[in-house]
Amino acid sequence: MSRAELEFLAGVARDAGRVIMQHYSTDFRVDYKGPGDPVTDADRAANTLICERLRAQFPDAAIVAEESPEEAYRGYRERQRVFFVDPLDGTREFVSKNGEFVVMIGLLVADQVTLGVVYAPATNRLWCGEPGVGAYRVDADGTERPLRVGGVTDPTQARITISRSRRGEPLNRALRRISPSVVTPRGSAGLKGSLVADDEADAYLAIGGAGKYWDSCAPEALVVAAGGTVTDTFGRALHYRSEGLELEHGLLVTNPGLQRALLPLLVDPGTRA
Repeated sequence: MSRAELEFLAGVARDAGRVIMQHYSTDFRVDYKGPGDPVTDADRAANTLICERLRAQFPDAAIVAEESPEEAYRGYRERQRVFFVDPLDGTREFVSKNGEFVVMIGLLVADQVTLGVVYAPATNRLWCGEPGVGAYRVDADGTERPLRVGGVTDPTQARITISRSRRGEPLNRALRRISPSVVTPRGSAGLKGSLVADDEADAYLAIGGAGKYWDSCAPEALVVAAGGTVTDTFGRALHYRSEGLELEHGLLVTNPGLQRALLPLLVDPGTRA
């Protein structure tokens, strides 16, 4: 993709963010897709805006978006180009009004994640990455700076970010084995991935179910572009054309050296993939 196309996607994410913030300032209604799985009109409106804009600009691409019906992207595995969209990643945080939510657009070409845009409407901060080209952040004042993951390789010195709302006992046991220097809960997978790309965290760790591929595609592009690596917690690459959309075996987002040091510590005795 050209820089112009990347900036187009960034513009789409910003426009979706403006729609989200219009709802954020109101007493919006909260519905539930399932237990503990909220959805709001902000999610739906941002989803519609993003899909319409992507469809107009990239008519041959499939669009797998969280708030779209499954039939809207049926057959996407056979398409060369696939966008994975989370229109409002961190809906729980949106509902709590703590600002920890983002818009995410990631692009898969063949079997490679090739581009990611993560936009935080509450802070007007944008992260963009294209593996093989580079990653950068744009702050609210328009300042742009390149991104590079940190170089910490000792697990006990690592700053690890984890989910604010999904902290089960398997994750607690893994953290005890790792004994990191800092553990920081955050909402939104996209924000946690951006912290790693931005060298504000050394790893993002999720054990077990870690959402779906629209939660990982944009952050993977961003982190890889910044020199990092994204796998499941067994060190395996994410396969975006697999039978299901679920991230069943967690996420490990970090730099290559720390990944090698962490993987043995993530093996829970008696547990197999």
